[in-house]
Amino acid sequence: MKLIGSYTSPFVRKISVILLEKGITFEFINEMPYNAENGVAKYNPLGKVPALVTDDGECWYDSPLIAQYIELLDIAPALVPRDPKAALRMRQLESLADGIMDAGLVSVREQARPAAQQSPEELVRQREKITRALDALEAYTADGTLKADELNLATIAVACAVGYLNFRRVSPGWCATRPHLVKLVETLFQRDSFARTEPPKA
Repeated sequence: MKLIGSYTSPFVRKISVILLEKGITFEFINEMPYNAENGVAKYNPLGKVPALVTDDGECWYDSPLIAQYIELLDIAPALVPRDPKAALRMRQLESLADGIMDAGLVSVREQARPAAQQSPEELVRQREKITRALDALEAYTADGTLKADELNLATIAVACAVGYLNFRRVSPGWCATRPHLVKLVETLFQRDSFARTEPPKA
């Protein structure tokens, strides 16, 4: 099995963590999707990471679909409930975390543009998305919907999203008023799978 992606992508990290937690052996192929010669495009026509190539040569892309494919392999630990509605709720939480990743990526790309070309309105828009989503995750963690001691698709996605905010210094100070969310991600960050997938220091 091959995972095509970038060491700094939170979406790739999510899939890497899932594979490591399930003990699935895979080869990591480092491809930068924003390079002029985008090697990702031969795996995903959209040129986005991650992409997963199975031992049978099948290629899957888009991290929620890849996560679902891996779960269909029925390899422990199970990261999604068997009950369809419970699974749907968990995937909605994954979607919320993925939205934070998306907003973080847009913010980083916008700030990488020359100062005169940056859009303050776009940066505010993305920051507001992140703030609302983090507030929702804090509430879900406070009411027990998300639990710090449970490893599942939702908690993995949330920890990867927050890890990306920390890595890129997007939304600094996010943790000041969200103690339950802090506890959740700090618990996940202690796992070997997260230690092994920590983005490289610049």
